Amino acid sequence: MVNDMMETHYRTDMCGELGRKDVGRVVTVCGWVQRRRDLGGVIFIHLRDRTGIIQLAVNSAADKKIYDAAESVRNEYVLQVTGKVTLRDEENFNPNITTGEVELICDDIKVLDAADTPAIYVDENDNAGESVRLEYRYLDLRKSTLQQMIITRHKTAQAVRSFLSSEGFLEIETPFLTKPTPEGARDFLVPSRVQKGAFFALPQSPQLFKQILMISGFDRYFQIVKCFRDEDLRQDRQPEFTQIDIEMSFVDAQDVMAVNERLVKYIFKEIIGYEIKNPIPVMTYREAMDRFGSDKPDVRFGMELKDITNIVKNCGFKVFSSAAETGTVRAICAKGANEKLSRRDLDALVEYVKQYGSKGLAWFAIGKDGIKSPVTKFLTEDEMNDIMNQCEAEVGDIIFVSAGKPKVVFDSLGALRLHLADKLQIEKKDGFEFLWISEFPMFEYNEDLKKYQAMHHPFTSPMDEDMEFLESNPEKVRAKAYDLVVNGVELGGGSIRIHSRQIQNRVFKMLGFTQEQAYEKFGFLLDALKYGTPPHGGIAFGFDRMVMQLCGTENIRDVIAFPKTQNHGCLMTKAPIKLCDEDLEELGIKLEENI
Repeated sequence: MVNDMMETHYRTDMCGELGRKDVGRVVTVCGWVQRRRDLGGVIFIHLRDRTGIIQLAVNSAADKKIYDAAESVRNEYVLQVTGKVTLRDEENFNPNITTGEVELICDDIKVLDAADTPAIYVDENDNAGESVRLEYRYLDLRKSTLQQMIITRHKTAQAVRSFLSSEGFLEIETPFLTKPTPEGARDFLVPSRVQKGAFFALPQSPQLFKQILMISGFDRYFQIVKCFRDEDLRQDRQPEFTQIDIEMSFVDAQDVMAVNERLVKYIFKEIIGYEIKNPIPVMTYREAMDRFGSDKPDVRFGMELKDITNIVKNCGFKVFSSAAETGTVRAICAKGANEKLSRRDLDALVEYVKQYGSKGLAWFAIGKDGIKSPVTKFLTEDEMNDIMNQCEAEVGDIIFVSAGKPKVVFDSLGALRLHLADKLQIEKKDGFEFLWISEFPMFEYNEDLKKYQAMHHPFTSPMDEDMEFLESNPEKVRAKAYDLVVNGVELGGGSIRIHSRQIQNRVFKMLGFTQEQAYEKFGFLLDALKYGTPPHGGIAFGFDRMVMQLCGTENIRDVIAFPKTQNHGCLMTKAPIKLCDEDLEELGIKLEENI
């Protein structure tokens, strides 16, 4: 069927939508030359647009002008072609393209624009480095794989809007130029030309605005919104990223989780036809850390952490016994690793965990001739047997042990577990394993700053039963917070917010803000809280990460049309740039020498 919506002055049809149904029709298509083959007497051209490829055929017996035009074209020329859709001989069917049963016998070829030799090969087999591909992003984006990811991103956004609108949510925009507020990461600052010496911040999230929308009575809000954080990048992080931002009034945590569970199920079913198991399991933060060493556990495989603190508390290995007194001692058992990992591999793993704060890593290689380890001489036979039983270890396995402060131990073994799963090619369950993580700690202690910080953000509500510990024992306070995790990736996180001005002030005080400092940073929220605030809460999904999961890619740059590099640069536009003195003077800014 002809897609009438795509018909324009230049074309009647899209290249990839032609097929048997169109045989005998005279059509006009436009696109880029994917490749050209001259077989001597007949020229075949693959013409490409975002829907796919159609093969053009020009016979030497055709009009000379048409044949000459076909001879002249090269890769990435832009053509307008008119011709009759013809069924190919069955032996010439091409199963690799959706239009492989037909071709276009050309009646007219117009070169709309010529092209230089492309800097990168516009083909899925192109092996150009990522930096070159990002520099010539407009060529890279012509590739079918990347185009399909961007199209999937569009469809996902449409699905989000459709579902949330049907659930009574309103899409409301919030400002990009706002007040700097401490929310965990550094702000990007924007100088004001009108108010010289004053600065806006680009929002890390619409957090305060969406809470104020609840105070304003809008009840259900959402926004697919750009957010900005000036922080070091990882493979799944960008300085500007997109959130699905959601807030609701008169709800508790279960209400928010229920709506968003339905949302995620709708998206995965609508976009890739995947049925998420019902209901999504809920695991507490404490259980996730104890079993997986991570608050975003990948539960598609085993190798869970085992607590051996009591087993080694009186052992002769001081590293273990000392940690057992003041911290924790945990182990993981890598099945079959003794036959796959060399001594050099083991030494490399010891170095690997050091990046997570660990001072070392003990290991026990279990072979047919006994257990090999630099540590066994410090342990009794009973202690070693108890460790093996606790870890369910067998001949051929290796037990890895970390001892020290709980955070370091969990971070180290949690990361090692994932690293070993890849290195040992451990089989994981197919599909998507979703999990809600709940009851996060309200605060975490920053050793460097010697003070408590909000683990989520300072507007998260403490659990009612823990409110009494807010000042006396903050480490016992759990938050009404929840994250949605899939395959070891945090897809989104949220919380029930504080709707009492008194409790909000107590939390600010706990975080080290004086009344004056709190009012200076968050005065507009504190003022708003005085005028009747409904219980409210919400969640924010990493939209880019969600699209990554739907597309099956591990690189966030694949699903963003114009991404940044690790140093926050755009290789295509060469941003950021340095401003000349005149531009800086207009903004009232003077740079120090030698910056």
